[in-house]
Amino acid sequence: MAAMDGDGWALCSLGHQHWGLHGAAGLLAVHHTLDGMPYVLLQKRAWWSHHGGTWGLPGGARDSHEDAVTGALREAREEAALSADLVRVRGLYVDDHGGWSFQTVIAEADGLLDAAPANGESLDMRWVAADEVAAKRLHPGFADSWPLIRAALSPVVVVLDVANIIGARAEHGWWKDRAGAANRLLNELIALTARGVGDMPEGVPALTRWFPRMLAVLEGAAARAADPGPVNGDMSVVLAGGSGDDAIVETVRDVRPWETALVVTADRGLRERVMALGALVTGPRWLLGQL
Repeated sequence: MAAMDGDGWALCSLGHQHWGLHGAAGLLAVHHTLDGMPYVLLQKRAWWSHHGGTWGLPGGARDSHEDAVTGALREAREEAALSADLVRVRGLYVDDHGGWSFQTVIAEADGLLDAAPANGESLDMRWVAADEVAAKRLHPGFADSWPLIRAALSPVVVVLDVANIIGARAEHGWWKDRAGAANRLLNELIALTARGVGDMPEGVPALTRWFPRMLAVLEGAAARAADPGPVNGDMSVVLAGGSGDDAIVETVRDVRPWETALVVTADRGLRERVMALGALVTGPRWLLGQL
């Protein structure tokens, strides 16, 4: 393993040459303004580079020891001076050409971050409204992927009816120790937020992997044994002071307008209440199948 050991040309099964012996990755930083419009950070490629003068993503060849996220964040630092702690990874799209792939890492930014060419591979870095991207002269690979990626720019927030999920799981003796059952589920959810979700329910745009924000709503004995607030960067615990259903409805109301709320519950009445707020709904079986 060595830095830059991925530099070089590779031939895919379609007979096309691509830069990156181990594949390539790029960072698609996204910021939603208050009116809900997503802006994405695009790079204008240097004239001497492959497809020079076109617009695409800061990115490049992955080293042999890098996964897509590590490679994309490194390239963004090298080409646009963007620090990894300024964005939060929300999704991954793999454009597989057969034996070679470009992996787009979609990451949420809190603002229109300062970005400028940091090396000779870029002519310009610019935040562009998503509705205006297709009008630019795009790198051919990015142009092919853009329609699918455009549909997946809204971050997903998964709101979990923990009591309902635990009941559906039907662990032996769970009703005697609801706090313990909730704690076991939360520990599994922490691992899930780290590795991402590969199979989202109908209504969520298709990506290779999603990294949603998760809000676990606890009520009753489970809530009394837990602490509220963030568990890790992408998962938080919400404690219901009274009705768990009411707390879930309020949590959905608090989701930002440009986010997609996905509520996990089998409770028919609750499903109707959150769907009236525009949320998507799926049952516990979907979540349990991801753990």
